Amino acid sequence: MEGREPGYLMGRVTLQTIADRVGVSRMTVSNAFSRPDQLSARLRDQILVVADELGYVGPDPTARALASGTAGAVGLLLSDTVPYALTDEVAMQFISGIADELGASGLALTLLSAAPRDGVVQARDVAIDGALVYSCDPDSSAVGWLMRRRLPLVFVDQSPAPGIPSINVDDRLGAYAAAQHLVDLGHRTVAIVTTGYRGGFGIITDPLDSIVAHAERQRLLGWLEALGQAGIEPIVVRQPHADPQDNGYDGMRAILDSGGRPTGILCFSDAIAGGVICALRDAGLRVPEDVSVVGFDDNPMARRMQPALTTVRQDAQGKGRAAAAALVSAITLADARPARRGRHVLLPTELIIRDSTAPPPAARSSVPTQRRGQTRPTSTNDGLTSVDTSLNRLDALPVAEVDS
Repeated sequence: MEGREPGYLMGRVTLQTIADRVGVSRMTVSNAFSRPDQLSARLRDQILVVADELGYVGPDPTARALASGTAGAVGLLLSDTVPYALTDEVAMQFISGIADELGASGLALTLLSAAPRDGVVQARDVAIDGALVYSCDPDSSAVGWLMRRRLPLVFVDQSPAPGIPSINVDDRLGAYAAAQHLVDLGHRTVAIVTTGYRGGFGIITDPLDSIVAHAERQRLLGWLEALGQAGIEPIVVRQPHADPQDNGYDGMRAILDSGGRPTGILCFSDAIAGGVICALRDAGLRVPEDVSVVGFDDNPMARRMQPALTTVRQDAQGKGRAAAAALVSAITLADARPARRGRHVLLPTELIIRDSTAPPPAARSSVPTQRRGQTRPTSTNDGLTSVDTSLNRLDALPVAEVDS
């Protein structure tokens, strides 16, 4: 404005400087930045125009944090290193949902690795107001540090814990639908390729004995239930948690090298399925003519694969939005007395039938081929409320909930 001295030619611009120029109190100016609902739109706009003219950039974040005792950020604890998570399309969809939901709250998102590095334990050392614990080893020291800090937490793809809100997808019913799809096509020799942190590896005979990770255990329960009802005892190969496509390739090679010749393969993830298909091709086997392959997640890569992958869809972005909303609520209510119970939310899954599955060679003439592109909703009560399976909109997203 003509006649006004630019901010960079003035001394340090403060809230009081702006208050004196506008003719209001310092608190009114502060409210224009931190509590805009306390002012009329006209007065707030007037204050912001003057602040801009004077070159004022807003309250100092460090001073605000010290005054409020908050960090203005929440953490996302990842089981993998942060660079690896940023290459995983399902994880990126999940993170996108979190960022979208956090936008209106003003909270920033800080990515934390569960693995200590050079003496730095991010779960212990980084200033945050709460955290999402995403598919981590439940015995991880990082999870322990977050618990000891008494921060508001939300578990995602973790076993529900008393008093802690959790967001999970219906892994068990999704896996059941995938296995039942192979059974319905006529497959009777089936293998499972999965991955995890601890327990037995290689071809294992008692897969549930030592598996504690929530998603892996729930998927195994679903696969084994459907196959068991058909009298099928699958070959189960389990790989240490690493690059998923390497896991799939090495797991499939282990099955073939052992003499196993399954006609149907159930995979822990779509990325693992990609490795399985590569190993089958290298062995001279065709998908789905010789071997059918089913993934899990409906990773965007599933549609790009050749053949397009039959899989179980989860709404990773919707899961991220639901997790962030639960964490914002937990932070807001952290000081409530008595403490609120944790809500355990179960989101639906859906079987997506594409081109990687077909009847096994021996049964091809007698089993009708299901139409490609078909979807088959799954739902469960599993002690909870039954759920619808539409994944079209978050605000209409059906869930099953219980309190703990």
